[in-house]
Amino acid sequence: MESPGLDKKILEALDWRPGRCDIQSDSEKRGEILMYSEKVMEHFMNPRNVGEIKDPDGSGTVGNPVCGDMMTFYIKVKDDKLEDIKFKTFGCGAAIAVSSMVSEMAKGKTLDEAMKITNKDVAAELDGLPSNKMHCSNLGADALHKAIEDYRARRAGEGGDRSEK
Repeated sequence: MESPGLDKKILEALDWRPGRCDIQSDSEKRGEILMYSEKVMEHFMNPRNVGEIKDPDGSGTVGNPVCGDMMTFYIKVKDDKLEDIKFKTFGCGAAIAVSSMVSEMAKGKTLDEAMKITNKDVAAELDGLPSNKMHCSNLGADALHKAIEDYRARRAGEGGDRSEK
C-alpha cells in the first residue's frame, strides 16, 4: 500500500506497515499486535487543520508528562460557532491523528456542541485506537475544551490562555 505524503524510503527505514503501532508496547512484547485503523493512518499521514491562528479568539494547551504528547488548539469564533480551528501537536502518530480528527469534528459546530465532543467520540470517529493510545483522544478533546474555555474567559474579561503549562 502506498502511503500519501511520506517518501517510500522513509517508510522502509521506519519499518512502517499499514496499521502498525508506532511504539512497541508491553502488549506487543507479549506477542499481541496493536493495529491502527486506516482512518488513524490517513489523519496521521495527511493531518487536517495543522498550524496556528494568529490572534486566536481562544487557545488551549494540554500535555501528558508520561508520554510527552503536547497539543495546542487555536480557535476563531463567529456567531457562537467555530469558524476556524488549527492545532499544533508534538507527539506520536495517534496524537497527530486525534488532533486532526478533533479539528474536523469541531469545525462549524456551536461552542456548546463542540464542548460535548468526548474522547469516546473521537476514538469512534477514528474507528478505534489501541488501548495504550486512548489517552491521546482525551488530550485532543481536553485541548479543544480548554480553547473554548479560554475564549469564554476572554469574553467575560477574566484574562487569557488558561492552558496547562
